[in-house]
Amino acid sequence: MSKSYSVAILGATGAVGTELLELLESRKFPVGNLKLLASERSAGKVIQFQGENLVIESVNDGSFDQIDIVLASAGGGTSKTWAPKAVERGAVVIDNSSTFRMHPDVPLIVPEVNPQEAANHKGIIANPNCTTILMALVVWPLHQVKPVKRIVAATYQSASGAGAKAMEEVKIQSQYILEGKQPVAQVLPYPLAFNLFPHNSPMTSMGYCEEELKMVNETRKIFGNQDIRITATCVRVPVLRAHSEAINLEFDTPFAPHTARQILSDSPGVQLLEDWHKNYFPMPMEASGKDEVLVGRIRQDISHPCGLELWLCGDQIRKGAALNAVQIAELLVKQNLLS
Repeated sequence: MSKSYSVAILGATGAVGTELLELLESRKFPVGNLKLLASERSAGKVIQFQGENLVIESVNDGSFDQIDIVLASAGGGTSKTWAPKAVERGAVVIDNSSTFRMHPDVPLIVPEVNPQEAANHKGIIANPNCTTILMALVVWPLHQVKPVKRIVAATYQSASGAGAKAMEEVKIQSQYILEGKQPVAQVLPYPLAFNLFPHNSPMTSMGYCEEELKMVNETRKIFGNQDIRITATCVRVPVLRAHSEAINLEFDTPFAPHTARQILSDSPGVQLLEDWHKNYFPMPMEASGKDEVLVGRIRQDISHPCGLELWLCGDQIRKGAALNAVQIAELLVKQNLLS
């Protein structure tokens, strides 16, 4: 990475945007020039990067001139408006929204799973949904040994998935409840503190919410296999940061738990964490702030001879969003796919 690149962060003041900034610095991404973009209400604020004060600019038609990479995390509507304009000006956009994920001409990438797809980009690369990334990272190494036939997922999704304001709202709600006051919900539809509810994304006619269908459709696209049977139940839980998932996998033949442990112990981006004597397995508290997805409680499904159960926790803001995007940018640089 001897060459430097001009990078723009679209949505620089959000939870993911803030993490993108930290990761570019800590991973020593070759940033020659950095532009921070946000809405008009955030314009003028100052953020530090590598010891320098950078002023946040409101996004406009000239924002992407001479920009090589755009890391976009400002919502689907913003990406739909500005990503094509950035591409027109010669930038490659790595988009964290769901806007382009299922477009046939847009690669959907988890670098540890399908890095080869980066070469097929036409200016936009989609960052998968957070729950999809975490699951794909753990299931893929097992799928490479024995193709998985069916995945049943139940997610326990933290407030961080709804952004920084949702995280702050949970803190305030918790304080209210402890003081005997009625909690107020403004960011999420219902109070999340000391509570949980099915994921708040729009419900579809199939009886699945959009978040659940993202896991189904995105996993199939990333794995390059439309035949995998996948179902998911997504739940919002009163955890500030890091998502958890209970995963049931079905194969054609039995998959020994000790073999799965060995495979996952050697898999990139994954950390095996289990102590059966202490009943100690991955927890969102320990996954928060970590790059690795923690996995454990790997066991035989007693209801199916070819079934395997596992539990994982991963930081939604890091590997579930910002880290995956920066890794895609690193992939573009390594494969010389920016010029």
